[in-house]
Amino acid sequence: MTVKIAVLGGTGLIGSQVVKILQSAGHEAVPLSLSTGVDLLTGQGLTEALTGAEVVVNLTNSPTFDDASPAFFQTTMDNLLAAAGSAGVGHAVVLSIVGVDQVPDLAYYRAKVLQEDILKAGPVPYSIVRATQFFEFVEAILSWTADDTTVRLPDTPVQPMAAADVAQAVADVSMGAPLQGIRNVAGPDVFALDELGRITLAARGDQRTVTTDSAGMFAAVPGDALIAPDGAVIAPTAYREWLGRQS
Repeated sequence: MTVKIAVLGGTGLIGSQVVKILQSAGHEAVPLSLSTGVDLLTGQGLTEALTGAEVVVNLTNSPTFDDASPAFFQTTMDNLLAAAGSAGVGHAVVLSIVGVDQVPDLAYYRAKVLQEDILKAGPVPYSIVRATQFFEFVEAILSWTADDTTVRLPDTPVQPMAAADVAQAVADVSMGAPLQGIRNVAGPDVFALDELGRITLAARGDQRTVTTDSAGMFAAVPGDALIAPDGAVIAPTAYREWLGRQS
């Protein structure tokens, strides 16, 4: 049976892949973004876009990771749930982060917890997909604390995954019944972040040195907070395999 699935953020890294997967499965997946005339922050075009949709997937993200991010998620989720409720949408899906509720020292993580809580308390049956960090963002993470000769990284354990595997997980949940809960997804391998940096630089032929240091956002992460909990879905793509395909 063909289902209309509205994908907010449907032109981004994850959203564009989710749309393709859903369309390949025979569904009417509709990408929604500012470029299609839908503004989740103001609500412009949202009610019309959700008309006839049975599922809405929210992949939009705050433009900042600082103390302004809670206001973004508060406003966008209020707008989304109001429009989805009016349109009779039967399933709302949000992408979040593995271990997000275990990192209270990070403003962005607190903001994502707020997003989850608003969804849980709302009128629309829901699913939350919590994913680990994306392979595609590793180089950006390295750049936060790097100079011409050195990359400073903490030894925080991470279990990253490919964006394509994240998109598949989101699409799978979107095509199913509402979980009324959380599905965790993660990559197959655990790395210390500093070691992940060394692997990445070596694969790129980058001669900079990685120094283990309490630097960058992930230094605030306690213990194994970002590691997949029991029962998580483990994605198939390994980081070294993915790296090999990028060169």
